[in-house]
Amino acid sequence: MTVTAAVDSRISCRAFLDKPVPKETLLAILESARRAPSGGNLQPWLVHVLTGQPLTEFLAAIRDKASQLPMGEGTEYNVYPPELQDPYRARRFKCGEDMYATIGVTRDNRPARLQQFARNFQLFGAPVGLFFCIDRHMGQAQWADLGMFMQTVMLLAREHGLHSCAQEAWSMWPKTVAEFLRLPAATMLFSGMALGYMDESAPINSLRTERAPLEEFVTLHGC
Repeated sequence: MTVTAAVDSRISCRAFLDKPVPKETLLAILESARRAPSGGNLQPWLVHVLTGQPLTEFLAAIRDKASQLPMGEGTEYNVYPPELQDPYRARRFKCGEDMYATIGVTRDNRPARLQQFARNFQLFGAPVGLFFCIDRHMGQAQWADLGMFMQTVMLLAREHGLHSCAQEAWSMWPKTVAEFLRLPAATMLFSGMALGYMDESAPINSLRTERAPLEEFVTLHGC
């Protein structure tokens, strides 16, 4: 698979098959992802991989807590700016509307929307959960490096016939994730990621989010 094909076919997969991912495949993806760039070669990423029985136990713990705390424990950072402006606000709104339309959930059907959102915390049925963490002393530039590492993982997953879904929604459960993974106090959870084989028959996986044309975000100088 070419890099272009990997980029073009990568989506946020929200329904996975109940099919295990071989350990060798996981290790091959992470081994190659080590080549992701980072300023000063700091390599600020820390990754925890959950699968099999540990993943089952973790998701069960989340289910138990979610029954008492449906909106989680509170995030340690803002996933979106508090005063999100257009065009970013409009893009986010349309993405959500288009996603719920694939499964026939209208805007006024709040229970169904919350039920779908809660599927984040079961990794949409994926057999592998990746949790990306970073040292609390790191700054914005290192967070960008971590994002590039995650993108590298997602593209390599496509090369191996897998799909993924990056999930900053997991930032809602920082205490539970830290406790289960035994994270040191100096380590902060950034994002989760579901990984596995896509359920091609699931309507929600038909979503292809729109992208702005080049003229909206590219300024050419001397070309």
